[in-house]
Amino acid sequence: MTMFGELQKISQHLSKNRQPHHSGAPILRVQDISVSYETGVAIRNIGFELDVGDTLAIVGPNGAGKSTLLKVIAGIINSTGGNIQIFGHDPGSHICIAYVPQRNQIDWEFPVTVADVVMMGRVGQMGLFRNAKDRDWKLVHQALEIVGLDSYIKRQISQLSVGQQQRMFIARALAQEAELILMDEPLTGLDAILQEEVFRILDSLQTLDVTVLISHHDVKAVAQRFDHVLLLNKEMLGIGRPDRVLTPENLSIAYGVDLDLASTDDDTLALGDMYGDDKP
Repeated sequence: MTMFGELQKISQHLSKNRQPHHSGAPILRVQDISVSYETGVAIRNIGFELDVGDTLAIVGPNGAGKSTLLKVIAGIINSTGGNIQIFGHDPGSHICIAYVPQRNQIDWEFPVTVADVVMMGRVGQMGLFRNAKDRDWKLVHQALEIVGLDSYIKRQISQLSVGQQQRMFIARALAQEAELILMDEPLTGLDAILQEEVFRILDSLQTLDVTVLISHHDVKAVAQRFDHVLLLNKEMLGIGRPDRVLTPENLSIAYGVDLDLASTDDDTLALGDMYGDDKP
């Protein structure tokens, strides 16, 4: 099954399994989550909470489990231990979660248009086998306008640039009316200008009280652009402000190498870029 098929399956499942939000519960609660594959442990004993409107960047080396953590929160894979709750309920019972996959997981020759992909975000809201109504199309157009792709609505996805592809998936999440967006390495392959476009969109999501959990490979960018960071290498090595988490000691444990460090006003942060796509 292609990633498009997986996303469609998730939307169809959510349309049949809706749960109300539990008053007073955080939007995301991760409790002692572990995931193991035949090849070994991917992540173990991960726990944290996010409130509405928070933005948290997950950073760590290749194979640290960043993608695995996002997928288990999204309900794409099952955990082998622990518990995840979205507004107090199982994540598979909510239509408010949107997952933006890595670009290399997508078959970009799949014969769909930008409109088709963004409308996929409406399936959970519309219900199965129902045609899109005026409001659904209005939300699709609004989402594409927010990310600057309103003039590309009929374009085949294979004709999009790298930056446009990422913005299309963000539009899909917006059309879904998602309250929690999980983004797996959305800045990979983008030049500085395109990265700024994505950061602009992320800033706009905060004004809409959308909670964002994003994985990223670049320690420097995380230190400079995010207020909260989770340092991961199969286990959680720290969570909080970058200057408190991205210390030389924590980074040495995470990456196993001496990093290029520079002093800041508050503490010491890594300025070396850590690249590499995450693997489950």
